[in-house]
Amino acid sequence: MRATTTSGAPAADAPPGLRFPLATVRQVRREVARQVGRVRHARWWFLLAVVLLALGSYATVLVPQLMGRIVDLVLGEGTPGSLWGIGATLVALSVAGAALSAVGFSLVARLSERVIATLRQDMVGTALGLPTHQVEDAGTGDLVSRSTDDVAELSAAVTETLPTLSTSLFSIAATVIALSVLDWHFLVIPVVVAPVYYVAARRYLARAPQRYAVERAAMAERARRVLEAIRGRATVRAFSMEDRMHTEIEGASWNVVRKAITARTTMLVLNTWMLGVEFLMLTLALAVGYYLVTADALTVGAVTGAVLMIIQTRGPVNMLMRVLDVVQSGYASLARIVGVVADPPVPVPDSGADAPRGRVELRAVSFSYGGGWAVRAVDLTIDPGETVAVVGASGAGKTTVAALVAGLRVPDSGVVLVDGHPVSRLSDRERVARIATVSQEVHVFSGTLRQDLTLAKPDASDADLLAALDRVRARSWFDRLHAGLDTVVGSRGLQLEPVAAQQLALARILLLDPAIVVMDEATAEAGSAGAGALEDAADEVTRGRSALVVAHRLDQASRADLILVMDGGEIVERGTHEQLLARPGVYHRLWTTWSAGRRELDVDPV
Repeated sequence: MRATTTSGAPAADAPPGLRFPLATVRQVRREVARQVGRVRHARWWFLLAVVLLALGSYATVLVPQLMGRIVDLVLGEGTPGSLWGIGATLVALSVAGAALSAVGFSLVARLSERVIATLRQDMVGTALGLPTHQVEDAGTGDLVSRSTDDVAELSAAVTETLPTLSTSLFSIAATVIALSVLDWHFLVIPVVVAPVYYVAARRYLARAPQRYAVERAAMAERARRVLEAIRGRATVRAFSMEDRMHTEIEGASWNVVRKAITARTTMLVLNTWMLGVEFLMLTLALAVGYYLVTADALTVGAVTGAVLMIIQTRGPVNMLMRVLDVVQSGYASLARIVGVVADPPVPVPDSGADAPRGRVELRAVSFSYGGGWAVRAVDLTIDPGETVAVVGASGAGKTTVAALVAGLRVPDSGVVLVDGHPVSRLSDRERVARIATVSQEVHVFSGTLRQDLTLAKPDASDADLLAALDRVRARSWFDRLHAGLDTVVGSRGLQLEPVAAQQLALARILLLDPAIVVMDEATAEAGSAGAGALEDAADEVTRGRSALVVAHRLDQASRADLILVMDGGEIVERGTHEQLLARPGVYHRLWTTWSAGRRELDVDPV
């Protein structure tokens, strides 16, 4: 894991096979059961909810029967005085049915929301514990989409479908029971209609899950495109790629629209089936009722009550079939969420490494992002306390080397050793004690400045925090804060300038005190105004510890103990600043060009 939270370059296009998987039905069922088991007394609360919902539904179903008795009274069967008793019973049943259903649903809702909450926590925890290279390979947009869009979709689906599902299922069951008690002939209706509903639902379910999964994947791709454009906005503007990025985002957005229309078309087909089934059900109800009345098996009022029950059932059945649309969308989101948490990362045990010394070795290391080699056959040694700078043109492989040293990437061949142990086999505790990384784009967490700093050292005193800020030359802006360490910074507070944010990140490194620090263009945001302070801060961080510096400013590289020049993923030159300038080569040309640019800025700073 990174010891200091940073954000790097936009993730490259991840091949579909590298995205986080979808959970199987078995995995989803197992995970939901596990989450339910974590809620105290969940089984008993659920059983109580089932009983209450069943009683509430049965009370509601009895209302049409009483209305049928009113028909019999109108036809002269029964005493007129009993009308008041029937009316009072109707009111009591209505109130009881509503109250029982409300309490039952409340219990189910509380249970389901707790399960969603714990599932969300598990997903975030799992995502934070995933190896960074796995997240990068899968695409950060996919993970962001699952942790935001899919969680919201699942929560909305549960909120929308729980009342409908509970009411519909228990109403249908109660109606079938009531009809069978009234006269067994009415069972012909569910026997004939149920298979038609089953066929309609099966046809829908055969197509809907895959279409909804494709829709969710398209939404993840859209999120990735948007994040890529936002995070890489500086590069987009520098290369005038605004139109291209806009076109890609537009294409991804329209792809979501097309996939959504395809998914909703399956619901339109289901609605067509529903209209036909409803006509069949009402026709059968009238036919059976006519037969029973003419055969003197039931009174007109009793048949009226039965037909009203059947008509009343149309609502729950229609709602049940129609919420399949929301259920499928919610299940697709649930499968995507469980796909992350179903196979959580196994903590790497301690490797038994000795006390941190700060020695780094790359032996014939090669790495590819899926196309050509990003770095190839790289050999590098950083002795304890030594600073090694990596320079080269954009795309030369500098950042990849930094990621390999930090353990954020796993080489395709070769080995990366830290203190004699493969960095990928170090436990989190061992890695944090040895390596920390800070990049050009750092993150300021929302909270007080004290909270932001103590992320690196929770037990640090205020004196420790102030000393770290002093060492990174941050007192110039810190002394102007109205509340000092209690000043709220980040997205919900004071927005720090780029130089100040970078100094804050460097102060966290000092508090963490690792043996090795990886600085990926950490002073690139300095500009002319903050160059001196930020470079002094970087020198303070690297002093006394091993450092790999991806140098944006060549004057920073010139102070390193060793300079590596990369081109096309390979190290083409190595040596000290003086040694590399003494012979013509890539570094000599880079230095000459950079120095000429510096002189022009000194003459005309505008």
